Amino acid sequence: MIGAGAQVLTLEEAINIALRNSLDIQIARNNVEASGINNHISIAGGLPVVTGSLTDNQSITNLNQELTNGQKIQRRGNVQNQLNAGVTGNYTLFNGFRIQATRQRLEALENQSEHQLSLQIQNIISDVMVRYYDIVRQQGFMETIRQSIEVTRQRKELMDVRQSVGLANNADTYQAQLDLVASQQELRAQELVLNQAKADLMNLLAQRPDSNYLVRDTIVVDSTIMMATVVDAISTNPELRSAEEQVRINEFLAREVGALRYPSVGVSAGYNYSRSQSSAGFTLLNQNTGPFVGLNVQVPIFNGGANRRRLRVAEIDTRNANLQREVVVNNLETLAVRAYQSYQNTLERLRIERENNQVAAALLNVVTQRFQHGVGTVIDLREAQRSFIEAGYRLVNLSYSAKVAEIELKRISSQLGR
Repeated sequence: MIGAGAQVLTLEEAINIALRNSLDIQIARNNVEASGINNHISIAGGLPVVTGSLTDNQSITNLNQELTNGQKIQRRGNVQNQLNAGVTGNYTLFNGFRIQATRQRLEALENQSEHQLSLQIQNIISDVMVRYYDIVRQQGFMETIRQSIEVTRQRKELMDVRQSVGLANNADTYQAQLDLVASQQELRAQELVLNQAKADLMNLLAQRPDSNYLVRDTIVVDSTIMMATVVDAISTNPELRSAEEQVRINEFLAREVGALRYPSVGVSAGYNYSRSQSSAGFTLLNQNTGPFVGLNVQVPIFNGGANRRRLRVAEIDTRNANLQREVVVNNLETLAVRAYQSYQNTLERLRIERENNQVAAALLNVVTQRFQHGVGTVIDLREAQRSFIEAGYRLVNLSYSAKVAEIELKRISSQLGR
């Protein structure tokens, strides 16, 4: 948790907090755990199944018998007891390789859940970085406004001095005061934007939205990313690998359905105990014990073509999974191209804007000195000040845009967090 006192929050700390607290990641990790548990040969039906049974029936009947010698026997309240117990083990020898297909499908499901976890992690890291650098951007805007306020305050102080000696009129003094108030109001509005950006980041970190923390960072853009490297790394993107696993899953499902057309061969063995006792009748006690072993063969003959239809549906699902994989590839390639275009364009504009920002700062300094020596005019100073503010805004915005494009390229190529 971010403490009550103002603490410095680094990007690494923000990412670690988000990864630790993200509910989506916790769900994905639970899915990985569940898939790992399911990925076992017993779930696929490849191990023997042993069952035990016990049946004990007590009954009271009325006995009425006529024997061949003419004797008649009648007895009421005949007590009978039948006890059956046994242990049976069944093992499938062959069922059209369905067990093998099921085992491979379970393994593919586990791999897919791991890829989905990686996808969630990459997305969370990307979201945190974008939110974090947005705070840096908003702080850059505030710094530009503060510099403008300082220039405006110097201008007002100078106008006050000039007015006191009769070298300035009230209009220039009033305008300086209005400009100063306007800049201060703009600073307060920017503080609100910054605080809301911080609240958005805290929401992403599952922290209190009013947590008090500081971000002391700058936007440094990696300018070495190459398009060919990004395209080559798309094959490692967890979203694409998850789609590839879905194709395999559907292929194994089709093999499982196809296996239903083949005979199933199994063996069974066990031990039985049977005991029947009666208080009347010819057989007062009958008891059997002993082991048994058997071979079971089931041959599908006709079920209305249901298996054939299920197989056709499974094949259609496999084709759809392949198409969905192509959709993912196309989307990732399009995202990569768009992000790289933005990345390259913004880097070039950023290089130019850095030079322009230096020019705007130099111009403001020269005009301010001229104004202080009574050579420049108020209009010149205000225009230079406006150019400086606009150049500062553009520089911060371009730095942020270039960083967002860099983050997107690294997300697509699964390079975030490395």
